[in-house]
Amino acid sequence: MDLSHIPEEPGVYLMRDASGTVIYVGKAKNLKNRTSQYFGEHPADKREKIPFLTALVRTIDYIPAASEREALIIEEQLIYKLQPFFNEIGKDNKTYPYLELSGEQYPRLFFTRKKKSDGGTYFGPYPKVEPVRKLLAWLRRIKFLCLRPCRWKFSDMEPLPEKKKKLCLYYHTGQCPAPCDGKITEDEYGVLAGRIRDFLRGDIEKLAAGCREKMKTAAAEMRYEKAAEYRDFLSAFSFLKERVKFRRLTPDYVEQATARSNSVTELQLALKMKKPPVHIECFDTSHLFGKQAVGSSVCFVNGQKCTEYYRHYKIEFENTPSGGNDFAMMEEIVYRRLKQIKRRGEETPDLFVIDGGPGQLASAQTAMRRAKFRLPVISLAKRLEEVYFPNNPTPILLERSNPGLQLLQALRDEAHRFGITYHRKLRAKAELSAKTDESEKKKS
Repeated sequence: MDLSHIPEEPGVYLMRDASGTVIYVGKAKNLKNRTSQYFGEHPADKREKIPFLTALVRTIDYIPAASEREALIIEEQLIYKLQPFFNEIGKDNKTYPYLELSGEQYPRLFFTRKKKSDGGTYFGPYPKVEPVRKLLAWLRRIKFLCLRPCRWKFSDMEPLPEKKKKLCLYYHTGQCPAPCDGKITEDEYGVLAGRIRDFLRGDIEKLAAGCREKMKTAAAEMRYEKAAEYRDFLSAFSFLKERVKFRRLTPDYVEQATARSNSVTELQLALKMKKPPVHIECFDTSHLFGKQAVGSSVCFVNGQKCTEYYRHYKIEFENTPSGGNDFAMMEEIVYRRLKQIKRRGEETPDLFVIDGGPGQLASAQTAMRRAKFRLPVISLAKRLEEVYFPNNPTPILLERSNPGLQLLQALRDEAHRFGITYHRKLRAKAELSAKTDESEKKKS
């Protein structure tokens, strides 16, 4: 099974049989590593069903996700929607656990596998429960988590019977603030509940900073087991801070999502790349007879627009070897983007796409040599949609229906749109400034 098209990032994988039917859905923190565990002479996944599953698999699609927990959400919804034959989780309505801060007068915090409309606040779900359990136990030990640990339901209107108070171990050992016995007011208890609510929503940096200091101190004192414990807590902190996008899966979600990932795969095959070009940036320039010269770079990640990496560049011709020279302009904006990537420590793109022919491509190569940066780069010439490679005068022509070419066209068109919008903005400013100056001259 060829898995070269699978990226090393979080997501969901869909295994299909010869008819294209999805027979298994799984999630992964690293898609390539996880899917490779199913295949080979000695598969790492030893579950009994695996030999039967892998014998039927013909293709593997994937849907990227922002994090492992987001992949979990997508996986659960797809299993429920598609009911793949080899999935047990989902068919029996088993789900990953959440933490619920109950909606009672004196809230409790506990794990649950079902979200209900009961007034509680839910956090999660958590595919890795053990680190969260250990973290909560530590928070109880340091008296940060001070909510009642009992399972009793009571309120001021319906007090807890005296008999149950006498039998409560938490009450007698001081492990509970004892709102059942009036040891704490509702407002005081509400502060404790609000603190843990804020913590679970991500307001954890103060605790994490203290934990880092304790880990360093323990390591310096050669108390390595204690240092490892704090290290695990920090890992759990990071796990809790992961942001998850909840979205409703539309009927054509799978088709759209896999089509995007397939376009990345098709482009990898067309360009004969060793790994899938997940992160692609495309460059374009724009000017009007040498005026209001600008450059733009846009980014697609997993076949989708990623505006986080969109950039536009104002080009000053006095700094450019030849005014209005498209090649020099391309060299300048590629060089500036590469320096920015280095300076900010940003993720290195898998591919640069240059709008233009061999001349613009050569300019981009010059910029890379100047910046001492190496990464795959191609150019796309608009006349016949030829794809040019460095140091090769002969381009390739892809079928117009090729999803890889369509991805390149989408990148090129988006770079042009983004750049021309900025160019028009500068031109409008220049025209307004000229009119203002002319008006001032007439007045004088």
